[in-house]
Amino acid sequence: MAEIVWTEPALDDLEEIANYIALDKLSAAQRLVQKIFDRIDLLSESPNSGRRVPELSRSKYKEVIVGPCRIFYRFSDDTVYVLHVMRAEREMRKYMLQDRDLKGTSIKSKRHDVSTYF
Repeated sequence: MAEIVWTEPALDDLEEIANYIALDKLSAAQRLVQKIFDRIDLLSESPNSGRRVPELSRSKYKEVIVGPCRIFYRFSDDTVYVLHVMRAEREMRKYMLQDRDLKGTSIKSKRHDVSTYF
């Protein structure tokens, strides 16, 4: 079973997206955050279940989609590192992941409480 590690920048991304959605509908933002945490938790059992990032086909990074978001991670040494969360309509650049992968502060966590985002 792989450990899930969220980086602070990834959690900041998620909070920013959730806060924007909450301006229109709080319950929709809460559901999205819960869906994302639930989907990432599944990676502890199947860390390679994400797909290769189409823009970065030869990289070590993978992604899962929880509409309207793309969640980027890498799996190494029995640990899933969640690096970036972004709206699906935005364009991914390799430097965005590499920068966070090298400099991001990690928060080890098995579960996050949705209520901390609102």
